[in-house]
Amino acid sequence: MAGNKNIRFLSAITIGKEQKKYCRFLKNGIKYIDYKDPDYLLNFINEQGKILPRRLTGNSLKYQRKVAQAVKRARHIALLPYVADLLKK
Repeated sequence: MAGNKNIRFLSAITIGKEQKKYCRFLKNGIKYIDYKDPDYLLNFINEQGKILPRRLTGNSLKYQRKVAQAVKRARHIALLPYVADLLKK
C-alpha cells in the first residue's frame, strides 16, 4: 500500500480551472441565426454531422433550438450533409 503515494497522471489535473460556459448569442447580441451560412453552423455539429448538445456548446435553450432549426434547414437545401465521415479536419 506504500506505492499508492506515488500516483502519477499522464496529463495535468485541472481542478477549479474550468471556464464557465456562456451563450455566444446572448453575449454578442445575435438575434437571428442564418441557415445560409454553413461555415458558421459547422461550429455546432461534430465530425459525423450530428448537432452538438447544449451542455457542450453552452448555448441557452432558446438559441439551441434556433441553431438546431438552422442546421436542419441547411441540411434540407443541401448546404450541410445529413451524415458525413470526418466532416471537419
